[in-house]
Amino acid sequence: MIKIGGILAAIGLICAGLCPWLAAGPALAGADLVLVPPPLSPFETATAYIAPAVIGYLLGSIPFGLLLTRLAGLGDIRAIGSGNIGATNVLRTGHKGLAALTLVLDGLKGTLAVLLGYAIGARFGLAIDGSLIGGLSAFLGHIFPAWLGFKGGKGVATYIGVIGGLAWPGALIFCGSWLATALLTRYSSASALVASVATPVALLMLGHVPEALLALVMTLLLLWKHEGNIRRLLKGEEPRIGAKA
Repeated sequence: MIKIGGILAAIGLICAGLCPWLAAGPALAGADLVLVPPPLSPFETATAYIAPAVIGYLLGSIPFGLLLTRLAGLGDIRAIGSGNIGATNVLRTGHKGLAALTLVLDGLKGTLAVLLGYAIGARFGLAIDGSLIGGLSAFLGHIFPAWLGFKGGKGVATYIGVIGGLAWPGALIFCGSWLATALLTRYSSASALVASVATPVALLMLGHVPEALLALVMTLLLLWKHEGNIRRLLKGEEPRIGAKA
């Protein structure tokens, strides 16, 4: 009994001495493994950045508005209304279902680009970078699609999809701002302009700094793409939501 008691006492003393080390050990080991990853090769670095960009651009450049209206037998949407390939111009054909489907698909391609960019970047320890690059590339693909002579849409739906994939509160803020402005003015373009300006500011206030900076870049491009709309708004010549071509 004395020997057993002595052994148990010794084990207790050893455990007591090791407790602080055991508590710190996993954290230190994790720091070695997670915080100090092996450096990437030039090929891996290029893949981590280029792959999300290429995939994002290809997804973003799919002109759903043009494809859906052609499949529906409505001809070339670029010859109708504003000539834009987005959901608002599709709505001017009088087909609300097609316009809604265009809106959803244009948004989802932005979200998918963000998620795929995140997954690719995560393989190289660059998940956030990959998601941001994928999202921006999808937005650029939508407004500058190679297949249409780099003349695409204005990017509103894809903007929402990208922000939704990166920071969903930003997408809610955009949609809320758009809806409130649309109810007051009945102008789709004015609603998009107000929402796109509000979104990066809101994201910054919420602490989503990288996402806010990306949203700011997209906002500037969106404002530039709406230059004609801004002029018509100032002249009182902008068509309201639901107006047919």
